[in-house]
Amino acid sequence: MECLPVEVIGNILSRLGAARDVVVASITCRKWREAWRNHLHTLSFNSNDWPGYHDLTISRLEIIITQTIFQTTGLQCLSIVMDDVDEFSAAPVIAWLMYTRETLQQLHYNVKTTPSINILERCGRQKLEVLMLAHNSITGVEPSYQKFPSLKCLSLSHVSISALDLNLMLTACPKIEVLSLVSLDIAMSDAQTTMELNSASLKDIYVEAISLDKFILEVDRLEKLHLKDCTLEVFELVSKGTLKFLKIDDVSVIQLDIGEGIENLEVVDVRNFTIMWPKFHHMISRSSKLKRLKLWGVVFDDEEEVVDLETISTCFPQLSHLSLCYELKDGAVHYGLQDRFLFENVVVLELGWMVISDLFSQWVAGFLEICPNLKRLIIYGEVSEAKTHEECQILANFTSCIVRLMRKYMHVEVQFDYE
Repeated sequence: MECLPVEVIGNILSRLGAARDVVVASITCRKWREAWRNHLHTLSFNSNDWPGYHDLTISRLEIIITQTIFQTTGLQCLSIVMDDVDEFSAAPVIAWLMYTRETLQQLHYNVKTTPSINILERCGRQKLEVLMLAHNSITGVEPSYQKFPSLKCLSLSHVSISALDLNLMLTACPKIEVLSLVSLDIAMSDAQTTMELNSASLKDIYVEAISLDKFILEVDRLEKLHLKDCTLEVFELVSKGTLKFLKIDDVSVIQLDIGEGIENLEVVDVRNFTIMWPKFHHMISRSSKLKRLKLWGVVFDDEEEVVDLETISTCFPQLSHLSLCYELKDGAVHYGLQDRFLFENVVVLELGWMVISDLFSQWVAGFLEICPNLKRLIIYGEVSEAKTHEECQILANFTSCIVRLMRKYMHVEVQFDYE
């Protein structure tokens, strides 16, 4: 260890991350203390890392954090996450941000202060590449003054911000590529019913637990879109055909429009979602490059609707991973599997039941026939603790059916995942 350059020791301490561990390690010897002071680039204060944080008074905790930060030079990544901790005084928090602003590239900030501070004014904006804010408020964004020329990733969680300020924030980040919005308190004016976000550089957007009347995303280079636990009347995406990944998880939306330029879609993952199948299929039908399709726990708006498997096999010739789980009806099973078409490239098949029935066995058998190159089959299901005799018999029949099928398709690896 004595032969290690002090810079390497600084990298080792930085990988520890947690401030308490770094301080303990740094007292090993003079060389390690030097590495801490001059070559440490990552430091994290997280109330979940050490229960002792909750035993300290706020004033004592402020002193410890201040002393620790002020003994370093050149911090590049600073994380201060104080969940379930009383409010800090604004003065020391401002001091931490001001001390590190010239070198900081990543800031993870979840601190409540009295009075509240404007984080955008205090943090170093020139070199900052990652900014993650939680349980704070953002007001009065001025793109002409508060520019973040290097910011690539912005995450806002439980943040209070107006729709206008959020869009202005994106304007102030000309190089932003990744945006995460979770449980925002979005202020809308009386005359405003639509939130519009515009960016020429965004590639990845994650939106969770947000309720809006109308949400419009105008992003030229978007490649990945993930909506989760959202309630929207209208969602509209305007892009230039770069979208490759679309995931919709437990979203309530009356009108969904992902635009015309979806020919580069490679992954569509839809879960716990009510869909009008003809309309939804038409929306993604031009995605001839689609490789993964997941329709899991979906409910059809019309009880007579069925998933047309033949159309899927025709529209998505490159499909290699298919996952389906929805309520099976006798007509739907036979309609979907009666024609002689093949999923030539499907190598992984995931099938799940919402309610176990004898139809599920027929469904699995039908898929094995139309997936000639299948390598892996994964079956998901829910098994209740209290089962009637009829339910036990259905499960037994299904088990017997699978045993027979596996004797016929010995090249297929089968896995079961029951809850």
